[in-house]
Amino acid sequence: MVIRWPDGEEMRAYALWLFENRMGDESIDERTRENKLDPADLPSPEALSGVAVAPNGDLEVTWRGYPPSLYHSGWLRHVHEGRHTQSAHIPPVRTWTVSTLPELPTFNGPHVLQNDEALRTWLTALAELGIARLVELGSDEEVVTEVGLRIGALRDTNFGTTWAVTADLDPGSVANTALPLAPHADLPTRETPPGYQLLHCQVNDCTGGLSHMTDGYAVAEYLRDNEPDVYGILSRAKWIFFNRSPDHDHRWSGPLIDHGGPDSPLTFRTFHPVRAFPDMPESDVPLAYEALRRFSALARSDEYQLRSVFAPGELVAFDNRRILHGRGPFSETTGRRVLRGAYVDHDEVHSRLRVLMRRHQTARISDGPE
Repeated sequence: MVIRWPDGEEMRAYALWLFENRMGDESIDERTRENKLDPADLPSPEALSGVAVAPNGDLEVTWRGYPPSLYHSGWLRHVHEGRHTQSAHIPPVRTWTVSTLPELPTFNGPHVLQNDEALRTWLTALAELGIARLVELGSDEEVVTEVGLRIGALRDTNFGTTWAVTADLDPGSVANTALPLAPHADLPTRETPPGYQLLHCQVNDCTGGLSHMTDGYAVAEYLRDNEPDVYGILSRAKWIFFNRSPDHDHRWSGPLIDHGGPDSPLTFRTFHPVRAFPDMPESDVPLAYEALRRFSALARSDEYQLRSVFAPGELVAFDNRRILHGRGPFSETTGRRVLRGAYVDHDEVHSRLRVLMRRHQTARISDGPE
């Protein structure tokens, strides 16, 4: 059927979609608000026998062999406007360079931990820009867990639910050394790398070790628009990434710019210490290395790479599949640099943001016009 509103908007609704969304405990379970039908029990589309507009503006539908059903006009408009989709209540991505974002967007950490409106504002910036900083959080080891659980569930990995970034005598990763780290995204060895990363600075009184951040989306946009051959090979040519230890052996093959499925977020697989072997036709290998050099040079250039001191009490959250992070070398003899990290998947950030946005919009409506 075609549903028309007085403002001219139209929505096409298939009969069986309406049937499996019957309320009143017919198709939708009233307790869970979830569908309880087995698709094998759906009738033929011809079961729809009539439609009418109720006096209150809702939609009435009659069915052959089944009770009539009523559909709230506001719910139908909600679906028509796309407010049921995965992008609903999530701000659109805004790419940045050093000239458009000369400093990290910064928010008061204690306020975010205590106030839902402050949390909503911080998460909105995080989803939009891919990065946002909290300050005045102190240096306690549990801070990163507290912030992460304020959002949702933490993602566990072979490094633990939380993990330290320090210079170790027997490091399990180059991250746990004083060596510089090129712009990268963590865990390209996984089918689905973690969504967001939280890094909390507990101590930083050594010389060097500036924090580096690059918007990978901005670099990819430039290459797509200006150097399509480079962008093409980066999106096509696969590499094998691996992370091995006595107890773990994670491996994945994918391109550096990984588009995944049609609805997957763009993922950068750029942690070069674990990028081990070309997994591509031999003819692509020289092109892939040349494209790799070009991408990495752009990612660390002054135009794209934002560099800042990581001060104790700060927590920087960033989209691990978008923002390429790194650091300069630092001197272990001049002091200590101790960070604590955790991962929170995209799903958790977006879920919390949708809930907070719904509450925010409801509060604005209940407050009425100013």
